Amino acid sequence: MAYTDLPEAQLDAYRSDLREPEDFDAFWADTLAEARECGGPVEVTPVCTPLTGLDVFDVTFPGFAGQPVRAWLRVPRGSTGPLPTIVQYVGYGGGRGHPLENLLWAAAGYAHVQMDTRGQGSGWSRGDTPDLAGAGPQVPGVATRGIEDPRRYYYRRFLTDAVRAVDAARGLPAVDPARVAVLGHSQGGGAALATAALVPDLAAVVAYVPFLCDIPRAVTITDAHPYREIRDWLAVHRDREEQALRTLGYVDGVAFARRGRVPARFSVALMDDIVPPSTVYAAVHAYRGPAELTVWRYNGHEAGGIDDDAAALTFLRDTLLTPG
Repeated sequence: MAYTDLPEAQLDAYRSDLREPEDFDAFWADTLAEARECGGPVEVTPVCTPLTGLDVFDVTFPGFAGQPVRAWLRVPRGSTGPLPTIVQYVGYGGGRGHPLENLLWAAAGYAHVQMDTRGQGSGWSRGDTPDLAGAGPQVPGVATRGIEDPRRYYYRRFLTDAVRAVDAARGLPAVDPARVAVLGHSQGGGAALATAALVPDLAAVVAYVPFLCDIPRAVTITDAHPYREIRDWLAVHRDREEQALRTLGYVDGVAFARRGRVPARFSVALMDDIVPPSTVYAAVHAYRGPAELTVWRYNGHEAGGIDDDAAALTFLRDTLLTPG
């Protein structure tokens, strides 16, 4: 695979001209207030596993509209006192997976909350949370579910779940509420970036090749899914482009990046045909807080893989574990 986007020098200079909705901040303030008013219990149940160094718990918390969302909580066995915590969101088509998967963060000493993804979790990793809201005509997948109305759009629900996962995590005895970071890859990276804007007192954000950034550009320069879903929908609903793009403006990572202030770590892959590199650069260049970017010149959507994780461990050590 060759480079999929602008030359690197042009990526360094690229800035998005995204026009966000004028009521962007009010939209999200109202959305989160409504979700929090719904309330609901956070349920934590121990899971019996053969692990000897970690404890795993099945968590259910209230997400969008108070609807139940599942998660795993993994913590080092025998840990005492509230721990620095990572809330993780997963990529498109995946769910929270198996309780024995994804043990790195808890093995490194963190409380690790891995949120399930409503209505997904059958593409490559299983999930347990349905998307209870109805929707109008859509292309298969979730990227166009409810796209004609920002209040009914799928990603309004998903990103609200992401914020409420932080709310729920902060109420768990294992979690130090002052030392919570959010992390994810692709769709999960987009969720982490949005959550860092919507929950401004987080400690840090890690976004590997974040999806949902500079969406108007992305849908015109890649044939790959999930952005292809949006383009296919627009190809049929030719008279609804303005309406759809306005909805997408409420969930665009560039708009969230303009509001991000906490320390951030991004990664981008220059041979990524799923998340075009320029869209990641757009978010990085719009970010208002301290940010670092790792460029993987010869990788596709897998980005840095374990090397991204290793760099994130160093970054999180410095932001969550170092006093002051």
